[in-house]
Amino acid sequence: MQTVSILGSTGSIGVNTLDVISRQPDRYRVFALSAHSRVDTMTAQCMQYKPRYAVMVSEPHASELRRALADLGLPTEVLSGPQALEWVAAHDEVTTVMAAIVGAAGLASCIAAALAGKRLLLANKEALVVGGAFFMDAVQRGGATLLPIDSEHSAIFQSLPENPQAWPSVIDKIILTASGGPFRTRDPATLRHVTPQEACAHPNWVMGRKISVDSATMMNKALEVIEAKFLFGVAPKTVEVIIHPQSVIHSMVQFVDHSVVAQLGTPDMRGPIAYGLAWPGRHVSGAGAIDFASLSALTFESFSHPDHQQRFPGLKLAWEALDAVPGTTAVLNAANELAVAAFLAGQIRFDQIHAVNLETLARFIPAAPVSLQDLLAIDQEARSQASGQVSALRVAS
Repeated sequence: MQTVSILGSTGSIGVNTLDVISRQPDRYRVFALSAHSRVDTMTAQCMQYKPRYAVMVSEPHASELRRALADLGLPTEVLSGPQALEWVAAHDEVTTVMAAIVGAAGLASCIAAALAGKRLLLANKEALVVGGAFFMDAVQRGGATLLPIDSEHSAIFQSLPENPQAWPSVIDKIILTASGGPFRTRDPATLRHVTPQEACAHPNWVMGRKISVDSATMMNKALEVIEAKFLFGVAPKTVEVIIHPQSVIHSMVQFVDHSVVAQLGTPDMRGPIAYGLAWPGRHVSGAGAIDFASLSALTFESFSHPDHQQRFPGLKLAWEALDAVPGTTAVLNAANELAVAAFLAGQIRFDQIHAVNLETLARFIPAAPVSLQDLLAIDQEARSQASGQVSALRVAS
């Protein structure tokens, strides 16, 4: 039986993880759950799954949760703060950690789980985007088992040989597929008028607001390019992105003999979650099966079309950041997180997200990080720089 800590249990990945676990009650035991501020959802999860610990980011939310659980007579112990997250990620009784906290906030707990040698199910792509080689070194030093949960990286992992030592000699190209989001065919000149509601209305996937906006700008794919470079140990130029609107092929690997292996599935995160939990085996996920008879076509589009270059200018920043000094990918991630938050708050336009990212990268050249503290310092300075760009755009408008 696996004993599981789910970091970010009230988000879409966390909810889907609990759904998969509930279908296999003899295989999994929930040890700890964590959330940012959704006390009502966390209370309901504690009622159903009865974890030993529940972690809230802030003490006020933790106090509210304690009162709610006490009223229900539930014995779950409530903790708060980043140290508590690291503690439940590295606890001796925990075998498996689902890392589903959005953004750089999840980096420290991911590293704690890696150094403790856990089976680490990585849904937090930012841990690799920010942490890069430092994070992968922690995985190696701790002897952790790192399993990607992003549908694209899970697809690549499933398409590759079991032995990672063989990957460099057999991979010719990694092909990440992208749906194109809600604005794939929209006139680029109209993107300045996009509302948060429109940006969050993904045509295929049900996701949180931040990642939905990233999908609409294609910054999620830029982050996935960076993630793929570190996960699979390939050169950035080896990673290609292609638009596949149907979201049936989740990604592909082209091998040196030019044969291609692809992983297909319905657009349901329970598929890659179940694979990560069950690896190297498989079990029921709850995801639906593909109805091939109903598929009229599987189509692909290149990003080289001028309209796509205008719609998704942020994609190229992935390769530029990887070619720059170490730590630049952390700058890109921090700028993008702040810019997306500003857009969702109505402070900047949709098309200005890229402007904030581009200007922050131009203004802040980091020193190469050698520690977690260095990475967190880069993250904070990049946010400060990006905040200045947001303020300048607000004044200009």
